[in-house]
Amino acid sequence: MKPAELFSLKGKTAVIIGGTGELCGAIAEGFAAAGAHVVIVGRDATKAEVRLSKIKASGGSGEFAVCEATDKSALSALRDKLLARGPIDILINGAGTNSPTPFLEITESEIDRILSVNVKSVILGCQVFGEVMVKAGRGSIINLGSESAIIPLSRVFTYSASKAAVHNLSKNLAREWAGKGVRVNTLVPGFFPAEQNRKVLSPDRVASILAKTPMGRFGEAHELVGAALFLASQAGSFTTGSEVIVDGGFSAQSI
Repeated sequence: MKPAELFSLKGKTAVIIGGTGELCGAIAEGFAAAGAHVVIVGRDATKAEVRLSKIKASGGSGEFAVCEATDKSALSALRDKLLARGPIDILINGAGTNSPTPFLEITESEIDRILSVNVKSVILGCQVFGEVMVKAGRGSIINLGSESAIIPLSRVFTYSASKAAVHNLSKNLAREWAGKGVRVNTLVPGFFPAEQNRKVLSPDRVASILAKTPMGRFGEAHELVGAALFLASQAGSFTTGSEVIVDGGFSAQSI
C-alpha cells in the first residue's frame, strides 16, 4: 500500500467530540483534508462554523452537531442520526477542562465538574460509539490524554488525576476490543497553548516549561494532526493500547 493510501481517510466518518476547541479543531481540519467527513461535536456553534468554513474552503466535508458530551442520551441520539446515513469509523474524545486551584482549596463542585468533563465524557463516548464499532467489527477510538497523566505536574491536581483515568481506560478498552477489530489509543499532547490551559500559564510557569522542553517552545495545534492521522488510519492498523506522546521532548528531559 502506498503512503498516501495508508494515511487516507477517504470515505470515513470521524466524530470529533471537543472539535470546537483548538487542538481537536485542528485535527478535524487534518482529517477532512485526508478525505474524512468530520462531525464536529460541541456546544459553541460560532467556533464550529469558523472551523467548518476552513474545511469547506479547502474542499473538505464536515458538519456541526451540538451535543453535551456528558449526556449519554444526547450522544446516543447523535450516534443513531449518523448511523442512519452510514457507518461511524473514527471517534475522538477530546472534551476537556482544567483548573489551577491549590490542592487544599479544591471544592467538591470543581472535582465533580472536571471529572465529569474529562472522564465521564470519555467513558460515555466509548460506550455509545464503541458499541456500534464492536458490532461492525472495526473502528478507531482516540482519547485525548495528557503529559500530566504520565509525569505528575504541579497546580493541576484534579486535571492530572482525570487524565490518568483516561489513560487507564484506554488501555483497558484496547485489551478488551483488540480481537473485535476496534483499536483504542491515547494521543498525549505535551504543552500546547490550548484555551483550557491559558489560565494556568503564568510567566514563571511558562519559563519552567520551556526550560524542560528540549525544543524550547510550545507545540502548535497542527503538530498533533500527523499523530492523530496515524492512529486513525490504516497506517496504525497494528497500534492499539498505545500512548502516542507529542511533546517536543519534554518527557525525555532529565537534568
